[in-house]
Amino acid sequence: MITLRQVLPADEDFLYQVYVSTRIEEVAAFGWGEEEQEAFLRMQYELQRLSYALTYPNAHHEVICVEEERAGQMLTNRSADTLTLVDISLLPEYRNRGIGSMLIRQLQEEAAASGTSICLHVWAGNRALHLYSRMGFRTKSAGQPYISMIWTPARG
Repeated sequence: MITLRQVLPADEDFLYQVYVSTRIEEVAAFGWGEEEQEAFLRMQYELQRLSYALTYPNAHHEVICVEEERAGQMLTNRSADTLTLVDISLLPEYRNRGIGSMLIRQLQEEAAASGTSICLHVWAGNRALHLYSRMGFRTKSAGQPYISMIWTPARG
């Protein structure tokens, strides 16, 4: 069973662990030692948190749980006309199991019910780009290094 719950202060180390799992391959390729990698990842994590807090002050930050085990995190922001999927990430052992697809489908159902679109930005090299395309997101703009995508509910 997949559930979402509000992020708690006690989740801080877990959220950092999830972040590192999404960046470690990229950072390891820099050829740095473990201390340099850790310092860089910690700095990047803190900058991302600050950026999200400033850009989306009313965002909902949730922990993704699978059978009550923490598996990842999702950050969404809702406005009158747009639902923004700010960030969704899973630990490696929970990827490619349909969890992200299920959560995105739930967001699509919510957006369709309220007549809003879903927007997201994805790094051009992110493997999730294919997932978003399969789920009906289309490219809105493609600047480097991020691609802006949008999903609009079918007009009935």
